[in-house]
Amino acid sequence: MSTEIGTDEEPSHWHDDIGEDVGNRLNWLRAGVLGANDGIVSVAGIVMGVAGATSERSPVLVAGIAGLVAGALSMAAGEYVSVSTQLDSERAMLAMEAEELERMPKTELRELAQIYERKGLSHELAQQVASQLTEHDALGAHAEAEFGIDKDNLTNPWSAALASMVSFTVGALLPLLVITLAPHALRIWSTVVAVAAALGVAGFASARLGYSPWGRAVLRNVGGGLVAMGITYAVGAIVGPHV
Repeated sequence: MSTEIGTDEEPSHWHDDIGEDVGNRLNWLRAGVLGANDGIVSVAGIVMGVAGATSERSPVLVAGIAGLVAGALSMAAGEYVSVSTQLDSERAMLAMEAEELERMPKTELRELAQIYERKGLSHELAQQVASQLTEHDALGAHAEAEFGIDKDNLTNPWSAALASMVSFTVGALLPLLVITLAPHALRIWSTVVAVAAALGVAGFASARLGYSPWGRAVLRNVGGGLVAMGITYAVGAIVGPHV
């Protein structure tokens, strides 16, 4: 993904690669990156905690698989409910706005013109823009100007839920496979290194998707994951012998 900006002679917009379906694309990209990150940290914490309590592989594997399945389903359900609530709100606002346009079109036209006046247009130009947009698509114009909603591109809860579930599963598989397959003497450090690398990649990806500096994002991601693993391992090591 390139964020290079062109010139008038060679125009190139930083957002060209996003495309027109910005809302839905950013929605599932956000869900995907966050899902992968949560999968890595959550399951790494679980397997590290169990590994701190026992040297046997089977409890670690069982706990890791349980955490993976539960986490993936929880992420999918949570994302679906959250985005569905947003979608219900968007549909309700569109329905109310459509009723207002039907019952008081002149008032709504004045309201739309005032919005563009507040954005810097002259009174005459704002009236002209509002009139033309209303003739073209009154509901679409009001939805975008008043609520920032694209009525033809509403959020999709299924894509967000699927992205979260798949990405959580992919992220969770890494620490689970590493700690299960690595030699016993190296399983802890192998997992730490693998998880730190994966979190670094996830932090870099999230920063690039958001067009923000990636250095801080990587440090936050890796640092938070290492702290979580360290604490859970310590808890397992302390509690395990007494259970």
